[in-house]
Amino acid sequence: MSDTPVIGVLALQGDVREHLIALASADALARPVRRPEELAEVDGLVIPGGESTTMSKLAVLFGMMEPLRERVRAGMPVYGTCAGMILLAEKILDPRSGQETVGGIDMIVRRNAFGRQNESFEAAVEVAGIDGGPVEGVFIRAPWVESVGAGAEAIAEHGGHIVAVRQRNVLATSFHPELTGDHRVHALFVDMVRAVK
Repeated sequence: MSDTPVIGVLALQGDVREHLIALASADALARPVRRPEELAEVDGLVIPGGESTTMSKLAVLFGMMEPLRERVRAGMPVYGTCAGMILLAEKILDPRSGQETVGGIDMIVRRNAFGRQNESFEAAVEVAGIDGGPVEGVFIRAPWVESVGAGAEAIAEHGGHIVAVRQRNVLATSFHPELTGDHRVHALFVDMVRAVK
């Protein structure tokens, strides 16, 4: 049991339940995280999709923004999907007023780059480091990555745009793998957590 990492899902907003299910199916002990003391008890964290501006403001309101930044700087593995990717970026091209990021990946992201809610789509995405063929990605008002810095590695593209990035212990996808029943991206993240646990 000691090899089972405890992975939190930031439960301020977004599709928390789906991530908890995906992590559990990838052999992690998954739990929601809303407060700094809960964050202190996990080996890794998923920042789910949702609305990035709202999540940023709620993280500040709940006293989570600084503890999140500190844990990321200290090397805690973090995986962000969609809005989570935006929160893990060092820079947002078109931030909303008052929007802050946690940081962790040297990348510039563009919010809602793939279009509005009614332009959501699914696509097969080849992700470097994941075997067994493409991952089915669900893109919902998804961002894309405009550029990555020297420390970050683009690990997937769709339509000529970067849609997945990894930098050391931090992983981000602009799509939602937790909505498909294919838990290979979560399994990759659980392995990343295990490696530093």
